[in-house]
Amino acid sequence: MKVLLGIDGSDESMKTLRKTIDRTREAGDDLTVVVVPKEEAKRSQDEMAAAARELVVDAGLDVEVRVVSGDPGSTLVDIAERESFDQLAIGGGTESPMGKIRLGPITEFVLLNANVTVRLVR
Repeated sequence: MKVLLGIDGSDESMKTLRKTIDRTREAGDDLTVVVVPKEEAKRSQDEMAAAARELVVDAGLDVEVRVVSGDPGSTLVDIAERESFDQLAIGGGTESPMGKIRLGPITEFVLLNANVTVRLVR
């Protein structure tokens, strides 16, 4: 399966990246990682891309890691559709005190606008 993973510089994205790398090794997916901009993120896009490259090399995978600009949600949806990805993976949000999922604006946009299957990684 051809999978596009969208990440930013957050801790949640690091967790999402690790889980997706594990799944890629198990399933034999063809993974591409795209680092989108996010102003309030802990890590810059370049730092996140370097961390992603290190993790995929350590996992023994051949994965393309890209740094992109523009609106994160629409950029992910555009790449997924234009390049015929089978699935777009993205972090699945946080949990409220009542146990409900709270989605961030990027995740919500992707879920509502992507014409490819979206996998929420939690």
